[in-house]
Amino acid sequence: MTITAEPVPETKSNAMARLEAAFADDMAKVNALIIERMQSPVGMIPDLASHLVRAGGKRLRPLITLASADLAGYAGDAHYKLAATVEFIHSATLLHDDIVDGSPMRRGKPAANTVWGNAASVLVGDFLFARAFSLMVETGRLRVLDILAGASSIIAEGEVRQLAAIANLDMSEREYMQIIEAKTAELFASAARVSAVIADLPETQEVALDRYGRELGLAFQLVDDALDYAGNAKKLGKAVGDDFREGKVTMPVAKAIQAASKEEQVFWTEVFGKQERDKTDLQHAMALITRHNTLQITLDQAQVHVDNAKASLQIFAPTNTRKLLCDVCDFVLDRSF
Repeated sequence: MTITAEPVPETKSNAMARLEAAFADDMAKVNALIIERMQSPVGMIPDLASHLVRAGGKRLRPLITLASADLAGYAGDAHYKLAATVEFIHSATLLHDDIVDGSPMRRGKPAANTVWGNAASVLVGDFLFARAFSLMVETGRLRVLDILAGASSIIAEGEVRQLAAIANLDMSEREYMQIIEAKTAELFASAARVSAVIADLPETQEVALDRYGRELGLAFQLVDDALDYAGNAKKLGKAVGDDFREGKVTMPVAKAIQAASKEEQVFWTEVFGKQERDKTDLQHAMALITRHNTLQITLDQAQVHVDNAKASLQIFAPTNTRKLLCDVCDFVLDRSF
């Protein structure tokens, strides 16, 4: 690991910038590998893939792989391939998700399927998955393949479970947490765990890195669900209220329904019984969410998972990398409110 930028002031909002600066050289190698493996003689494939991959985003998942490898004392170069693998899996799921969700924006730009169409987005997503599996195989570690292949299956299962739960006002908090663990936290956990595998860490430390990523991923999704009702659309790169319009019953809504009066229960039943929800519906929903303080309830739960993530790293020596991984948890909580 090489520090490649001037020190960034230690504030919560700059935690991500410090992680990016610390691993800038490593991330440059990962980005070069991503661009190399996106290439294809079929012109639409690199065009569409680069539209998504070059659109920005914090590259948090591959950064976790790189930082976890450094924390583990890994001295080879397989972590570059694994970081690229993680980003390819994430990008492929985004291409597929945008079709399912019907969201017109991704990272502040038109979603790929609105430019090239649904069929092309599905097929290029499949191409990225194939590239991811090629990179896994190149590491020569069967357990790495098992972990990331398993994560890909679990992510797909989580997305299907979420689709099946659309407009389900009876969904329990346990079911909701199972969905977000599968569709979001699993990849965070795998991104950290595979670095422990290639570094041949003992099982206790491998499990600790898995738990770090899993808890961070749960916090990330809880905050994301809160941001859908109170975030900054320009910073988020997507429209506020997307989850509501898609009929997703996320934590802020579920908690508002639990606290609802009979009159409010009627609203929730009627609004999620509609085929489409409009701006007026969203404003009313946000008013009820504010009335029952469910955004703060959601963020308080995210804080619990952030604390768990930090605690899981105490098994490692107190290095600068450990501090960076702990600090980035604060970025997840603080990112766009």
